[in-house]
Amino acid sequence: MKKIILDCDPGMDDSMAIVMAAKSPDIDLLAVTTVNGNYPVDVTCANARKTLEMLGIDNIPVARGLEKPMVRNAPSDPFTHGRDGQGENFLPDPRLPLSDKHAVDMIIDLVKENPGEVTLVATGPMSNIATALIKEPGIKPMIKEIVAISGAFGLNKYAFLNATGDTPQSEWNVYVDPEATKIVYESGIPLVALGLDVATYFDVNFSEEDIKLLDESDKKEAKFLRQAIRFNGGRGFDAYCTVIDCMAVACVIDPTLVKTMKAHVGVETKDGLTLGMTVVDRRHHHVWEQLPVIEIGCSADYGRFLKLLLDLVLE
Repeated sequence: MKKIILDCDPGMDDSMAIVMAAKSPDIDLLAVTTVNGNYPVDVTCANARKTLEMLGIDNIPVARGLEKPMVRNAPSDPFTHGRDGQGENFLPDPRLPLSDKHAVDMIIDLVKENPGEVTLVATGPMSNIATALIKEPGIKPMIKEIVAISGAFGLNKYAFLNATGDTPQSEWNVYVDPEATKIVYESGIPLVALGLDVATYFDVNFSEEDIKLLDESDKKEAKFLRQAIRFNGGRGFDAYCTVIDCMAVACVIDPTLVKTMKAHVGVETKDGLTLGMTVVDRRHHHVWEQLPVIEIGCSADYGRFLKLLLDLVLE
């Protein structure tokens, strides 16, 4: 089993990522750490606990993380996940207590307890992870890898057509805290960044048969996903918006789902039109060698991804 820490900002798609990670027989979910992003951190903490309680799980710790980006004020997400942040599922208030540890310390301690074994799955802004690396830089070589929903690399039209940040060509997680993203990208830790090029692809959608299976299931998580799809459809958004963050968990479960390429990538931290852009230097000559080299997702097997997701939701 692969040991992971899921650092997230639920969000309906983060909530579904928690469902996948918690139910997968291939994953040992050590902890869920939450951060400001789609919603303020108090909401993301509550939603993470609501999701685990929906699954009947009470033995996975949830730790509260940073309330704001490292050096900026928190922006307001132009895309809403509903009044409850979970596609208006309105799950009961959580009884599961928060961990006494701060999310940053939870990450540090779990990595130290499991050196070389922990994959950090980041589906929100990277504020917690970057702060952990600053507080305890010695954990860098102990982290197996980071798999993140992060960036928009311009590999296809979906990268910018579906841009989720609040500048024309940015992705939300990077836009919220570009300084944190820059720190993580430059850390030297093996990083797979699944940008909007693969995570917001229109092929990530559900068939009528898939919807029927969700409708007929008595699983709470199936009803949760069905309501989130219904909520998005009512606002004119496709169903893929409900499962964007699931791609990162799926990539850990089965890395063959996503094809990646190595690339020199820089993160724009200057205010203005390009804040939060993840810029790929693909030139044959005069490449900026000082930019970090990371793995970026270029294509995915969406049929297998959706089957994996639905199998876990419905089982």
